[in-house]
Amino acid sequence: MAFSPLSRVLALAAVLFSSGQIAHAAPVADPFPEKAGKLGAVSCPETPISQGGIPRPRQYLQTVMKCLDKSWKAYFTRAGRDFTRPVARYYDEPASTMCGMPWPGHVEAAYCPGNATIVFSLTGRWIEDRADLYPMKVAAHEYAHHAQSLLGIRRDYEKAYKSAAEDRKRELQRRYELQADCLSGVFLASAWHSLTRTPEDWADLLDATRASGDEDGPRTHGKGATRVAWLQRGYRALSPAACDTWSAPSSKVS
Repeated sequence: MAFSPLSRVLALAAVLFSSGQIAHAAPVADPFPEKAGKLGAVSCPETPISQGGIPRPRQYLQTVMKCLDKSWKAYFTRAGRDFTRPVARYYDEPASTMCGMPWPGHVEAAYCPGNATIVFSLTGRWIEDRADLYPMKVAAHEYAHHAQSLLGIRRDYEKAYKSAAEDRKRELQRRYELQADCLSGVFLASAWHSLTRTPEDWADLLDATRASGDEDGPRTHGKGATRVAWLQRGYRALSPAACDTWSAPSSKVS
């Protein structure tokens, strides 16, 4: 999940517009170069979110973030691109502000592009007493926003978003968010061999992702079925190059 639209907190990503129509070209030149290949396998054994009745969400997320750092750093190195780790901030309770703006009650985690920081709330249904992979998926999604920012996708989108027709803005936001869903699937696949998880756990994650759809919301992240489709696409491909939401038809980013 990412921060609400129309602010600098929203990690933006791009598709170019021509005469009000979406151009079927990558927002940046070869953002996921072929030479970088797939996201390499990474060992990421989970730590318990709760142990002996004591919540340990900070320790859980810190472990996941280290895995994400290692995985994406190796990918950027192969791609010949500069890499910097994002800063992670953990809050036992939502603070008064997030990324310089009031913290919305519905936001569990967010990427702040202005200072390359991922913010996590350590409370709420998204992480408290959970036994599924949803918290790992959320962390991987926000980290994907950082990768998008490093690759220049957000920069190009800001320019396109400002000049986009109003009815295209939400679709642009969905393309950005769905790419992050896809990239989170790529990471989960790269770590799967080190997780003591079963096919049933994967099915549970798909159900949780489906439930996070925005059918009744502002339509900035995608319907549940659409989010599941892109998550699975990334997982099956294990390659960031498979996550091209920008040239996908509108029906695939609904």
